Amino acid sequence: MTYQETVQYLFNSTPMFEHVGATAYKEGLDNTLALDEHFHHPHTHYPTIHVAGTNGKGSCSHTLASILQSEGYRVGLYTSPHLVDFRERIRVNGQVISKKQVVDFVERERHFFEPLHPSFFELTTAMAFNYFAEQEVDIAVIEVGLGGRLDCTNIISPILSVITNISFDHTQFLGNTLAKIAGEKAGIIKSHTPVVIGETVAETRPVFEQKAAALQAPVYFAKDEAEVIGTQATDGHQGLVYSTRSFGKLAGELGGSYQEKNANTVLCAVKRLMEAGIIKHESSINEGFARVTELTGLQGRWQQLQSNPTVVCDTGHNAGGWQYLAPQLRAQECRQLRIVFGMVDDKDIDAVMQMLPRRAVYYWTQASSKRAFPVERVAELGRSHQLSGGIFHTVREAYRAALGDAGKDDFIFVGGSSYVVADLLASV
Repeated sequence: MTYQETVQYLFNSTPMFEHVGATAYKEGLDNTLALDEHFHHPHTHYPTIHVAGTNGKGSCSHTLASILQSEGYRVGLYTSPHLVDFRERIRVNGQVISKKQVVDFVERERHFFEPLHPSFFELTTAMAFNYFAEQEVDIAVIEVGLGGRLDCTNIISPILSVITNISFDHTQFLGNTLAKIAGEKAGIIKSHTPVVIGETVAETRPVFEQKAAALQAPVYFAKDEAEVIGTQATDGHQGLVYSTRSFGKLAGELGGSYQEKNANTVLCAVKRLMEAGIIKHESSINEGFARVTELTGLQGRWQQLQSNPTVVCDTGHNAGGWQYLAPQLRAQECRQLRIVFGMVDDKDIDAVMQMLPRRAVYYWTQASSKRAFPVERVAELGRSHQLSGGIFHTVREAYRAALGDAGKDDFIFVGGSSYVVADLLASV
């Protein structure tokens, strides 16, 4: 098979959550454990850092990987979902796994895994763990796919666990209260292993404290340490400068006001890695923050694609993410604001609509995912929230219309879903 044929085989023959939603979710670790045994437990060949959370886990995972690379380590990075190419999920020092290695893995191993009928994520996780062992990485940063307790990444025994935050998402799997969701995320906490908690509320903090105490796991609350004491925007729309308690000023490459919370979580984690002797040089922290996209390939986090007009995209896709995105967009209302917007059907679109800026022109759309909210329904909900705009059946159409309508001083935002951003990046 060619690479494209192999990827289509993976998408079509293994249930993929990004494409079909809930029917791809498999509760339990039986398949994961069978795959792990078949590959001789590859994740035991290198230390790992495990990152869970409702929002921010991608940014935190990439920033930690960037810092570790700056320290001189050979770093594996496993994240999801991908935006343009499947291989974005599996990287070593920022370089994606090769097409040949994907093809060879499937052709060599399909006789074993086909009878198991694994999910797409189960198989991709096995591929990543095996690849990192083959590549002899020094350390790997592993992002949880969904939840934590029953996520197939949860077979690892990390040196550090990180839980960024808790908000309502995937409630059909994780529970309908913040405490229940926190309980699922807390499932990545391991015995006698330090865990960093980025953000908490009254409902979630006791869940983490109790789980950590039961496992005798040292727990560190980033909010309590408050490493970031001030944040200043850099010129333009990309990047933030953080004033910190322990590390002076750090120039962060990633934009988006929500990155202040992520930076605080990352720095709390970095302090644990310094205590363990894994990070030794403060210069690595400076370099890691300043070169995240260059070193790891991260995309879609308040990413500026052009100027005159300014075009920004962001993968924020739930109410927890939009509580930060919406004020940042409203801050642009001194200019003509044009928003290309769509969501997928398992998100609380009504909660997000309530936050969207009123003084904007909307280009309602739907991503090329079976899970996308039909654009007509998105537009109908928009009207019910006094938001006005036109209907476009593809992201490409919507974006080209916004670009065609815009003056050079306008601000265009594209988002609402990772899949909307994925379609945009595939078309520009």
